[in-house]
Order: sequence, then structure tokens, then C-alpha cells
Amino acid sequence: MEIGELVGAGRSAEVYAIGGGRVVRRYRAGMDPGPELAIMAYVAAHGYPVPEVYPAESGAATGLVMGRLRGPTMLAALTTGEVGAGEAGRTLAALLRRLHEIPARVSGDPGDRILHLDLHPDNVMLTPGGPVVIDWSNAGEGPPALDCGMSALIVAQVAVGGEPGLAEGARAVLAALVAELGDDLDPGEPLDRARARRGADRGLTAREVALLDDAVALVRHLRTA
Repeated sequence: MEIGELVGAGRSAEVYAIGGGRVVRRYRAGMDPGPELAIMAYVAAHGYPVPEVYPAESGAATGLVMGRLRGPTMLAALTTGEVGAGEAGRTLAALLRRLHEIPARVSGDPGDRILHLDLHPDNVMLTPGGPVVIDWSNAGEGPPALDCGMSALIVAQVAVGGEPGLAEGARAVLAALVAELGDDLDPGEPLDRARARRGADRGLTAREVALLDDAVALVRHLRTA
């Protein structure tokens, strides 16, 4: 496998072009790509918009091989004004609801569904064929309200962070997301669970963790207003 240009990077991995219209997602901590590949293949089989995934190549661990996507992230499109905050919030809500129609792969609880647990504007690619959800490394199974709470909380952290050029827009996206989710966003115990899970994420900075209580308060304010 010949590694080409760096086409994207996140907290835990980099994505490189490898030719043939494909990319490879390489994890910094040596994570096994198998679980992420399996869940992406599963949701794709149910018609959910994810990058095409390919079986791991034989030999050394190469990472997760996927089809290369064309288009900006939703976050980039928000920054340039290509997409408005209302549209972004509604799109995130629609993607969450569509995902939560897919039954769990493993859990025997009939109420459990597939959860992304990191669905926010930087993990949505706006391709010519429509929005595509990326970065399934945190995905799992459980109650949909937990996933809705996580998405709202992640956007709320940016909204309360006070960063010029981001906070105001994030609050507008959050308001649209909360309004669109309605009763699917439970501001009680599921949001508390999302806060605990987010707070335990070792990839967050100390400042990001410190923003969580204010972020929870903002989500609850918007949800109950």
C-alpha cells in the first residue's frame, strides 16, 4: 500500500490518500480498525450514508480503508457560509433519527439502536450525493436518547467556549438541533449520561472538560425554553 497525501486528521487518527479513489484511516494509538469497519458495513447495509469500506489488506495492520469522499465538512461549510446554522441543525437531527431506525447488531434489548456518539458538524461530509457521516470510532449500541444528548452536548461545548467566530454560530446550530429533535432529546438522565461519557474521554483537554457543566446547562435551557 502506497501512502499518499494527508487528506484529514482528527484527535485519534490521520487519513491518507492511497490511490484508486480510496483513503486509509490510520490510528495513532494502534487501535484495531475491525470494530469500526464492522459497524460501518452494518449501517451501510441498512442504507445509511457512510464511506464505502474495504476489507483489510493482508499483512501488517494498515488501518481502515475507505472510499474517498469529495466535498467539505459541514463545519467548513458553516464557516464559509455555504450552509446556514438552521440547515445544519436540521440535517444533524435527521441523520440521528435515520441512524436510530437501525436495530442493534449485538444487544438483545429491543430499545437499543446503533449509536454514533460523536455526530457533529466536523464528522459530516457534504458530498454531491448528500451528507455522509464519518469517524465511527466511538460508535456503539444503546438508547437513542444518549446519542442525541452527545451530539447536543458536543455542539454546546463550542457554543459556551467563547471562541470568536465559532461560539455564536455553534449556539445557532444547537438551537436548531434541539428544536428539531424535540422529545428525542431527553434533558434528564440521558443528558447526564452523555456528560459523564464525554467527561471520561481522554482525548478532551482540561478546558473542554471544564466547559461541560455550562454546556449541559445550555442544552437544558434550550430544550425547556
